[in-house]
Amino acid sequence: MSPLAAWTSFVVVFASLSYAVRFTEGKPNKDVLYEWSTVANSLVQFAIIGLIVYGIAGLGNRRQLLAMRRPTSWWVALGIGVGIGVGMAILTVALGPLLHPGREQGVTPDVWEPKHAAAYVANGVVICIVAPFVEELAFRGLGYSLLVRFGRWTAIVLVGVAFGLAHGLVEAFPFLAAFGAGLAYLRSKVDSVYPGMIVHGLFNATALAVAVSGKPQQENILHACVGVWSSLLF
Repeated sequence: MSPLAAWTSFVVVFASLSYAVRFTEGKPNKDVLYEWSTVANSLVQFAIIGLIVYGIAGLGNRRQLLAMRRPTSWWVALGIGVGIGVGMAILTVALGPLLHPGREQGVTPDVWEPKHAAAYVANGVVICIVAPFVEELAFRGLGYSLLVRFGRWTAIVLVGVAFGLAHGLVEAFPFLAAFGAGLAYLRSKVDSVYPGMIVHGLFNATALAVAVSGKPQQENILHACVGVWSSLLF
């Protein structure tokens, strides 16, 4: 099997499981990030996904496919990262009131509970470090490298669509696809997955901070993009 066929099969199976779990089990418990079992389950899940991605990349030039190399310009990466944030804010204002992606995702707690702080921080480490690392390798690393043969913009769009589908969400799909495409554009401009990992991690960290800030939660992309792990675990 070619790397592209293997990656496509992986995305199809991943997305199918995500939607199956979402439609059969519904939204997860909103206090799931206060549970230590979530940390353990997430780490196991990401380890499995990482091994699959690593294995698929091994069917070709692994180092080239995963794009784990120094970016051509950190300044360009910074500018594009800011642009992604601005673009998502505009999309949120335009579509957020109609689609309510945060309500659909439903994994962030409504209030801060200090007694569960340690578990929340541990889950935060997984969501802000482990998840971006694995997801960027899977989509902007391996996925983009395999699809770019069909054209740069084709790869950017398809990677965004694949990233959106992998979350198993419906109303949040436009936001997730746009975010995924934005990260793919970043990867295409700097030839590295590292800046995308940083942007992705900061995005997830903002979502977690906003969730327990004590202010009324706004229905926006931040709450829809806590991480791809949630659609499979719940």
